[in-house]
Amino acid sequence: MRESVQAEVLMSFVVSEELSFRIPVELGYETRDPFAVRMTFHLPGDAPVTWAFGRELLVDGINSPAGDGDVRIEPAGDEELSDIHIRLRVAFDQALFRASAPPLVAFLDRTDKLVPLGQENTLGDFDEGLEEALGRILAEENAG
Repeated sequence: MRESVQAEVLMSFVVSEELSFRIPVELGYETRDPFAVRMTFHLPGDAPVTWAFGRELLVDGINSPAGDGDVRIEPAGDEELSDIHIRLRVAFDQALFRASAPPLVAFLDRTDKLVPLGQENTLGDFDEGLEEALGRILAEENAG
């Protein structure tokens, strides 16, 4: 069984209303972390930056504003399947990206064929991996 889905899309990195430029962004999804999607942004002159966030957040943000933390996703316009704004925030810094909705929907459709939305808990390896990761985190906290 295939255990991951990848895609590459072009997004606009919006610097201001007057200035934006297109960058390649790798999308990734793996069954070993079935709740998350990863986006790796390739900004000119910088090392690639990867953000991981909930797959459901991306699904929700395509149709209506979603997210109230470091990641906010929302339609850029009123028409169905318009462009999508993805806003990433770290402390007081933020970056805004604009993406076409259809490639994101196609990527999400492929992830859904691998692990249907809402069925993430049925993956035994995930629960085992989560328990192991939590054990390591607690051990590190107690040691430090």
